[in-house]
Amino acid sequence: MKFVFIKKRLTFAPQIFKSMAKKTDNTEEKIMAVEEALSKSEVFIEKNQKLIGIIVGAIALVVLAYFGFQRFYMEPREKEAQSQIFMAEKYFEQDSLNLALNGDGSYPGFLDIIDDYGMTKAATLAHYYAGIIYLNQGEFQQAIDHLKKFNIDDALVQPMAKGAIGDAYMEMGKVAEAASQYEKAAKSSENEFTTPVFLQKAAWAYELDGKNNKAIETYEKIKTTYPRSAEAREADKYIAKLRGE
Repeated sequence: MKFVFIKKRLTFAPQIFKSMAKKTDNTEEKIMAVEEALSKSEVFIEKNQKLIGIIVGAIALVVLAYFGFQRFYMEPREKEAQSQIFMAEKYFEQDSLNLALNGDGSYPGFLDIIDDYGMTKAATLAHYYAGIIYLNQGEFQQAIDHLKKFNIDDALVQPMAKGAIGDAYMEMGKVAEAASQYEKAAKSSENEFTTPVFLQKAAWAYELDGKNNKAIETYEKIKTTYPRSAEAREADKYIAKLRGE
């Protein structure tokens, strides 16, 4: 029995050696392939050294130009714009809307800030103020145009801007567009303060548009998601009216 066992082992041994030989061959082939690829890369770099240098240099110049633009052009303009906008903001707080919009001859208004300091955060904020002023003055398309250009990541002001666009559409009789905009305002920064307000406005717009089921769905969402809000306490009243109860 021992002889048979040893014989079997001797019988299998050549197969093992063959397998090991194949693995060694494969490894050598992989090494040769890698070396060949590296050699080709080296040849390519040598042949195109000048072109590669130009590309790397161009990228470096673009990066340097960007940071230089930000540091030496945009930052000083941003500071200047911030120093110029304060009087327009003061007029806005005092409800002197024409002075806030157009300036008083000594200090620029929001429209001047937009024209003179484009691309700055101050100019972006000026679009918001200008949009609200036009909305109050009944210039609804002007309001929409400016408010759409306002884009600052702020949890309260951003939804207010989108909601104001909805108000402008409502004033223009574009109820479906208003509902859509109120939904965007509600979703732009979900919180306990602005979201239920704009969901309620969206529900009102759906109701005016004859989409009662959508209105009821929106009121239910207010109740479920923001149960402690003032809008949630009124939701049942509106739902009952829509259901004819």
